[in-house]
Amino acid sequence: MFQTVPKQKQSGSSLFSTYEESTKTQRQLYSSLRESVPVIDAAICKIVRLVGKFRIITADSRCQQLADDFVNGVASNGGATGLYSFICTYLDSLLTYGQAVGEILPSADGCAVEALYNASLDDVELKADKSPLDIRVFTNQGSKLAEVQRPQLVLATLLNPKPGTVCGTSVLSGLPFVSSIMLRIFDSIKTNWERVGDIRFAVTYTPDSNSGCFSEESAKQIADEWKKAMRSDSVCDFVSLGDVSVRVIGAESRMPDCEVPLRSIIEQIIAKLGIPPFLLGLSWSSTERMSEQQADILTSELEHYRAVLEPVINKIVKTHLRLCGYNCGFEIDWDYINLQDTLELSQARLNNANAQLLENNIKTEGSGEQNKNS
Repeated sequence: MFQTVPKQKQSGSSLFSTYEESTKTQRQLYSSLRESVPVIDAAICKIVRLVGKFRIITADSRCQQLADDFVNGVASNGGATGLYSFICTYLDSLLTYGQAVGEILPSADGCAVEALYNASLDDVELKADKSPLDIRVFTNQGSKLAEVQRPQLVLATLLNPKPGTVCGTSVLSGLPFVSSIMLRIFDSIKTNWERVGDIRFAVTYTPDSNSGCFSEESAKQIADEWKKAMRSDSVCDFVSLGDVSVRVIGAESRMPDCEVPLRSIIEQIIAKLGIPPFLLGLSWSSTERMSEQQADILTSELEHYRAVLEPVINKIVKTHLRLCGYNCGFEIDWDYINLQDTLELSQARLNNANAQLLENNIKTEGSGEQNKNS
């Protein structure tokens, strides 16, 4: 999808030309985390959806119609349509891997943007240009790299880039360790329940003084009869002579309580991702005030992700309008983020308005008295 030209020699400070590569192994690790730990995948999906939709507002009515048609009908990868679909996939990659790359595909006649493409991070590589503020995008062509031919049509975003590098930071960084502990606990639970659910018995025969010599044939006969009794399709009793005791293996042991360590690990994961527990279906005991504060924190996180995405949306829409011959300005109107009770918000606005009205009345009365005294 990316057109390439021969790689040119880089110049500039060696400090900023060096970078920490987001390796394929790291990306595979983050992908496996989302597949193995459902709460991580659910949290990222919730963040992408809660960022919300948007519309483009222009000053010109003809330009407005053109912008609306483009936002709703532009083709995206996977057979999807709409700029929102492209932005959701772009943000998903940005959160998971710390970076996202896309491409603007103009039409054959160059008069409009025909489609948008989310590039796989395994096919591209980001490097710093002469200035650390500029990012150059290269495509992987076997054992060599080639710079993209039209960088003005390429979109590249880094999430919380590390100083002096062009390497973004995934929101999943720091979670592999705690997630490995959680998976080990789940694996132990699986193994223990396999043992507890499929009960194993220990049959012990203790011969007395009158039973004669205890031979290997007798032990084998008891074992065969016990297997026959346990594997029979119908109810079958086990009958034996002598002192025979049957006990369940592991019946004396207790299943270790994993609720406390699992909750502690999930708290670490939720704290890193910034999602309130109640949005993930976790009914932990929390006060109403705490839920409101968590909603406020999530709102600030969503506002941050919107600010990261706005330059990408601006570049896409501006490119389309310029190709169509329009030079009008526009702004991005996001949906209102409402994670709190509407009644409480309206009551708070009313209280603020009454307080402001009271302050204005006090100032007006004070000014009137001063004029009367003068």
